[in-house]
Amino acid sequence: MAAFMSKSTCPACQGKRLKPEVLAVTLDPQPGQRGLNIDAFCRLTIHDSLHYLEGLHWTGEQGQIARELLKEIKARLQFLLDVGLGYLTLNRETGTLSGGEVQRIRLATQIGSGLTGVLYVLDEPSIGLHQRDNERLIATLERLRDMGNSVIVVEHDEDTILRSDHLVDMGPGAGRRGGEVVAQGSAAEVLQHPLSLTGRYLSRRLKIPVPKKRQAPGEDWLSIVGAAENNLKNVHTRIPVGCFTCVTGVSGSGKSTLINDILSRVLFRHFYQAKERPGAHERVEGIQHFDKVVTIDQSAIGRTPRSNPATYVGAFDAIRDLFAQLPASRIRGYAKGRFSFNTAGGRCEHCEGDGSKKIEMHFLPDVYVPCEICQGKRFNRETLEVTFKSKNIADVLEMTVDEALDLFKSIPAILGKLEPLAQVGLGYLTLGQSATTLSGGEAQRIKLAAELTKRATGRTCYILDEPTTGLHFVDIEELLRVLFRLRDQGNTIIVIEHHLDVIKCADYMIDLGPEGGENGGSILVAGTPEEVGRFAGSHTGRFLVKKLITEYEKGTSEKNSSHPDSAPDRLL
Repeated sequence: MAAFMSKSTCPACQGKRLKPEVLAVTLDPQPGQRGLNIDAFCRLTIHDSLHYLEGLHWTGEQGQIARELLKEIKARLQFLLDVGLGYLTLNRETGTLSGGEVQRIRLATQIGSGLTGVLYVLDEPSIGLHQRDNERLIATLERLRDMGNSVIVVEHDEDTILRSDHLVDMGPGAGRRGGEVVAQGSAAEVLQHPLSLTGRYLSRRLKIPVPKKRQAPGEDWLSIVGAAENNLKNVHTRIPVGCFTCVTGVSGSGKSTLINDILSRVLFRHFYQAKERPGAHERVEGIQHFDKVVTIDQSAIGRTPRSNPATYVGAFDAIRDLFAQLPASRIRGYAKGRFSFNTAGGRCEHCEGDGSKKIEMHFLPDVYVPCEICQGKRFNRETLEVTFKSKNIADVLEMTVDEALDLFKSIPAILGKLEPLAQVGLGYLTLGQSATTLSGGEAQRIKLAAELTKRATGRTCYILDEPTTGLHFVDIEELLRVLFRLRDQGNTIIVIEHHLDVIKCADYMIDLGPEGGENGGSILVAGTPEEVGRFAGSHTGRFLVKKLITEYEKGTSEKNSSHPDSAPDRLL
């Protein structure tokens, strides 16, 4: 029933959640100024609430009561401000926070604890963080270190890597090709290491170049008129059809509200009759230029271990067709369903096609052990006797995408499904790898590969929210190549992003701000990355212009042949 339900404001308290008697108690900063009750105070952002408390001055008995309380409250708010969360309101529901925001709130809590001798392990704390706020986060991590703690950070962010005391670079590749320590030492030592792929990108020996030519906007535009949800201030903006557009701005400036809460929901309602209600806006114009909308996020491609890359892109279906047509299958009367581990007949019934058995440990985590009958192969003995080029169906599922491409190079139906996986840089994945073991970045690229297998109409709108989360420079380059390919087919790509290597490659930019929370929600500037870089009031432009100038200086003397559009040839 949840799909048919919607939230509405309580008519009694008007969303304040407290009785009038409680709301009658106010904090009065100065005589003659309007005081705030607890609801009004909690609606302030962390930045504004700290500023408000700084203006409170009590004397006498009130001063004695408030002194220690104010000290503790301001210290905790300052910790949240230091990790780049000043735009969040105090009453923000935790369910609406991103993973990066939750992690930084926990980080602020640890700073306030004042503990020493603690080992902190953080997994990509820079997620969703604008470059302007990144410096604060790094300073916070250094502060934890200086207090006598050890801080281990799994990170792809360039600034964080360069500021580290000790760097451990894993590789050399991904999946089966990785799992080794390629280089370790100071950042300067790893940068010069010949085998470190990370070092080669950080030292600019390899780089993601600015495209030589951007796709110019045509006559067709997708327009959002009167967007006023959350902190958006009656925003009017246009997105060029058939271009790669980046929506940028500091954290909390309204990017996700504009694109995810308004535009995406409007398009999904139009094309798929979705039930989610779009955020406040007047209208969206230009929908007629599209025939469908696709959102590609980093959520898992399946909820169970039975889901895998081969089934998601449709390759396993074609592989089962092939095995059913083999002479051994025809003689035995095996149909296509015989080669599925999800249905009875060909699968191992002892483990029901799982390949492993779960042993419940009650108060400890469950333990999985290989099935003693099929030894983890998932299929029964009779099914495994059918082979193609001496490979049975279980052997095929254990193969990497690259190995499978070589095996099935003469079968167009299978080749057409598997090639996109290799094109997005996932040639190292095994066909039967469990969906639950895939990273967010891998899941996202599998979804892109699935889109590449479909017949192109050239009228699709793709929406991606921070697709570079968890991606290395190499993976970002692969991602950009796929996005360029989709764009070149005539599709429209809309990306919410903080990563400068993606932003600099966009055809068009929409920068929101100037700040987060109530001080954001306006369109600062729209245009090419060069035009945004020239706009003095944009935080994104300030960092982008440095990136573009650096790229130009490097591009005049270097060329990266790995990218179709290499070496920038223009100044700002």
